[in-house]
Amino acid sequence: MSVAAHSTNKPKTAKSISGTYADSPAVKLFAQDVAMRRDLDPEWVQGVFSQARKLPQVQRWILPPTQVTAKNWAAYRARFIEPIRLKAGLAFWNTHRVWLDKAEADTGVPASLIAGILGVETLYGRHMGDIRVIDALMTLTFDFPPSHPRAAARTEFFRSELEQFLSLAQRTGLDPLQVRGSFAGAMGMPQFMPSSWVKYAVDFDGDGKVDLWNSPADAIGSVAYYFKGHGWKKEMPTHYAVGFDASRLQLDALLAPDILPSFGPARAQSLGLVLPEAAQQHQGLLALIQLHNGDPAQGGAAPSYVLGTDNFYAVTRYNWSSYYALAVIELGEAIAALRRSEPLPSSLAQQAK
Repeated sequence: MSVAAHSTNKPKTAKSISGTYADSPAVKLFAQDVAMRRDLDPEWVQGVFSQARKLPQVQRWILPPTQVTAKNWAAYRARFIEPIRLKAGLAFWNTHRVWLDKAEADTGVPASLIAGILGVETLYGRHMGDIRVIDALMTLTFDFPPSHPRAAARTEFFRSELEQFLSLAQRTGLDPLQVRGSFAGAMGMPQFMPSSWVKYAVDFDGDGKVDLWNSPADAIGSVAYYFKGHGWKKEMPTHYAVGFDASRLQLDALLAPDILPSFGPARAQSLGLVLPEAAQQHQGLLALIQLHNGDPAQGGAAPSYVLGTDNFYAVTRYNWSSYYALAVIELGEAIAALRRSEPLPSSLAQQAK
């Protein structure tokens, strides 16, 4: 993806074009309101909005799948812990190890986790999205599909992101009509939404600007500071292995808090978990993480389980999914093992060479 164009020129106010928001009264009112509250030039805001296009494909993609299949951790993991990402991740780490080392030293966030995030999100910048961010955010603000089960909350979320995007563009000189990203408006190697860019993006290479598209250093540092901002605790593991004492197991009680750490080690053991020694000594709360492996009634395997810490929970703040979090963690760990020349599982070892 080419760099988003930097420009201080105002976009020309467009005439009404089919598929744009140029003639929408609601958009015009919103433009006036945003300009006033965020101290933006009203003509500039209206010019940007009038050239945004409604994207029906974005409306479709934001909806939950109509046919829900059983979650499958093994299949999900295989999408990310695979030869292409392993090879690309190893090359990325070797090329940018100075910045990864600096990010870990500055924030306590492991280089492996940063590498895992960038690998899962965009395959180290290979797939950063090619949809105009203004089109995506305008569509999801003014034409969010009402059939979505959380339509009202999601509409407000994207409305806020649209405002953040305008302020970001105005402040940094980004041309809002040129910036491209995902169908949800996420940008750059780490796929930051505008609000995350504003809060956590950093000029890590010190060249005077933040560039999450073309500066691996900025992407690395920004991911590290994202996790630091979400409570990452230096040197704390993300998770532990876990077993069960069937005679005392209270699985429903253990799973009720979902991924939120809620039990100390002693309480977890009293509810029937068998903890390794390191977990027994853990300073903090834990969560039992359940990952399904398909529908057992249709030949799926039994669920997998890990014991998540506050740091596992921090990883889920990037994407609120335990499947995503563990895939990121395991991809980073696998790349780290390759760098140390440690053996990988036989299913991956030969292919990753």
